[in-house]
Amino acid sequence: MKIRALTGFLDPGWPLESEGITKLAACLSACQEALEKLGYEVQTLRIAGPPPLEMAQPVPIVERVDLACALEAECFVHGIDYASIGPVLPEEQDAYAVIPKILAATENVFASAILADPASGLSLEAAQACAQVIKEASTLTSDGFANLRFATLANVPACAPFFPAAYHRGGAPGFAIATESADLALVSIRESDSLQIARKRLVATIENQAGTLTKVAQRIAAEHEMLFFGVDFSLAPFPEEACSIGAALEALGIPVTGMAGTAAAAAFLADTLDRAQFQRAGFCGLFFPVLEDSILAARAAEGALTIYDVLLYCTVCGTGLDTIPLPGETSAEAMAAALLDLGALALRHNKPLTARLMPIPGKVAGDEIHFDFPYFADSRVMALPAQALSGMLRGKEMLDIGPHGS
Repeated sequence: MKIRALTGFLDPGWPLESEGITKLAACLSACQEALEKLGYEVQTLRIAGPPPLEMAQPVPIVERVDLACALEAECFVHGIDYASIGPVLPEEQDAYAVIPKILAATENVFASAILADPASGLSLEAAQACAQVIKEASTLTSDGFANLRFATLANVPACAPFFPAAYHRGGAPGFAIATESADLALVSIRESDSLQIARKRLVATIENQAGTLTKVAQRIAAEHEMLFFGVDFSLAPFPEEACSIGAALEALGIPVTGMAGTAAAAAFLADTLDRAQFQRAGFCGLFFPVLEDSILAARAAEGALTIYDVLLYCTVCGTGLDTIPLPGETSAEAMAAALLDLGALALRHNKPLTARLMPIPGKVAGDEIHFDFPYFADSRVMALPAQALSGMLRGKEMLDIGPHGS
C-alpha cells in the first residue's frame, strides 16, 4: 500500500493569502515526513479550495484563470504537487467556458463542476455544460490528456482527498489522506481459501493501516493547529497487476472482469470495506479507473469491459466513470446523456460518483492508445453507446431525484 495523496483543504483567499498556504504546506510536509519514517511512500502533496463562488472573497469568472495560475505558482514555491481551484456550481453557467482556459494555462491545476447534489437535484443544464467542457478540453493537446484534470461531480462531499474531486466548503483548514490500496485486497484474497477468511483478513488489514495513518495524522494536525478530516481508503489501483482492482476481482473467481459475476464480486469487496472501522473521508469505495488499472485496461481493450458495465458497478459502490478513453469524435450531446445517467445513479443510490471522460483526438473505438504517463496502462478506445437526448431531457430543469426508499 502507498499513500496516493495528502490533500490539504483551505480557502486560499483572493488575492491569494500566502500565509495560510504556507502553514498548510508545512503541515502536509510534516505528515509526509512522519509517514515516510514508518515506511509509507507518499506520492503527492495537494491542496484544494472551495468553489470560487463560495470563497470568502468570491472570485469573478473573468479572474479565475488568474486564480489558477497564482495557485500553481504558490504550490511550486511550497513543494505542493497539485492544486484544485474548486468546482463550478450549476447556477453559474457562464463559468463553465473558463474551465478549458484554466486547463490550458496551467499544468498542475485541476478543475471540476457539480452536476448533482441532494439539495438541488440533477442539473440538465450542467450536464450539457460539463460535456462541452470535456469536448473543448480534449482538443487542447493532440492526445486529449488535459481531461485528466477535469471531473464532473455528482453527490460528492467536500474534503474527499482524491483529485479531481477534492474541494473545500468553508471552515477551518485541514487535510485528508488518499490511499493506493488495491494491492491489500488482492493479497487478502490470494492468501485465503474462503470468502469469510478473505473478508476477515481484509477488514483487519484496513483497520490496522488506517489506524496507523490516523494516529500520525491526528498528531501532526494538532501540532500545526489544523483539522484532520480522515482517510479515504478507496481501493485505488496502480497500473500493474500486483495493485489492480481487476486482478482482485478475478482472484475471487471472475474469469474476466466485465463478465457476469463481476457485480457480485465488486459488491463483496465494497461491503468488506464498509465493515472496517476507521475515520472516513471521501469515497471509501471501489475505483474503476480504466486507464489506471492494468487489468481493467486490458479487459476494456478486449471488449469485455464496457462503459455501462462500469456504471453498473457504481450501483454497488464503484465511484464513477474514471479515465474512460472515448473516440475523438464523440459529441458533447452523447457525453451529456452519459453524465445524466451518472448523476441519476448518484442521487438514487445516495452515493458519490464522478466522471472523467477522455475523448482522444483522431481515434475511433477499438484503436490502440498509449500515454507516456506512469499512472496509465495501454488500452483501446471504448465505444460510448449514446446519442443526443431530445424533448424534456434536453432542457434546463433540475431533476429532483431522491434516494430509494426515501
